[in-house]
Amino acid sequence: MPEAAGAREVQSSPRSSVWRLEYGGAAVVVKQATGGDDAQARFEREITALTLAARSGGVPPVARVIASDAGCRVMVLEHLAEAPAPADWAVRYTDALARLHAATGPADAGALPRWQGPTEADAEAFAGFAGALGVPVPARARAEISALVERLGAGDHHALLHGDPCPDNVIVTRQGLRFVDLEQASLGNGLMELAYLRTGFPTCWCALGIAPAMLAEAERRYRAIWRVLTGTDVQGRLADACAGWLLRGDALVERARRHTTDHLAAVLRDDWSWGVAGARERLAHRLGVVAAAEEPDLAALAALAGAVRERMLTRWPGLAPLPPTRP
Repeated sequence: MPEAAGAREVQSSPRSSVWRLEYGGAAVVVKQATGGDDAQARFEREITALTLAARSGGVPPVARVIASDAGCRVMVLEHLAEAPAPADWAVRYTDALARLHAATGPADAGALPRWQGPTEADAEAFAGFAGALGVPVPARARAEISALVERLGAGDHHALLHGDPCPDNVIVTRQGLRFVDLEQASLGNGLMELAYLRTGFPTCWCALGIAPAMLAEAERRYRAIWRVLTGTDVQGRLADACAGWLLRGDALVERARRHTTDHLAAVLRDDWSWGVAGARERLAHRLGVVAAAEEPDLAALAALAGAVRERMLTRWPGLAPLPPTRP
């Protein structure tokens, strides 16, 4: 059998160990799920997602699995050679995202957990944040928020969601963008991840702002590729997905800090940096996105979001826009 050589540890999340090495004359990546009571579940979730994504024709939108050992929670993946990032990175990103999402369908129901949307507790926290800033929450806005939470939790969607499709979980190769680290994968509506572009990559340290023209082209390409691959139009509304990310205070902190406190309430007392932007800057960006929504049944929420954003900018005038898309 070939021998492994030149193992070198690669920086990764605290809950996994990753090495790059030579095996049989080829570069491979070895990843082991570690830490926490859910290590086995995360390993199985990622292997399942990678296997499902690899069924797509041509070059898959993920790294291929070469071998795996469930007992040790270890997977051996192809090494993806990096190429320079293209100027239209956001457009290429949605190309890959659409191909990833379209890799599954109704026949795959139950293969992965269902995506979980915002809850009524998130809605209450957002209303509390607005009220604490002195912005009243009209009954119509509260009704729209409750209806939004219900819509996002309903529906029978089967897109293969990455779970954390951040720029640093995407590798640019000469064959296109490829996703890695799918240990949070689920099945749901792909719009929830397409919305990352508008909402500044809400679960990511590398929050980014996308220029309007590139954003429009990226979203158009996503819908076109989804149509080609599935023969259907994307279901749901992008405005709903963006508003859903606004409600989730946990999308203001890294994963280890989620589900620990009301982070929207915490923003009132303190600001904190996470990667390239502060929590208040992230929140102000999302508020601006929702304020621009043109859906009639989100009109009151849009007005509320605009008022809250203006109050934030008045109270904390030093807030900066998110940094632009990296080249």
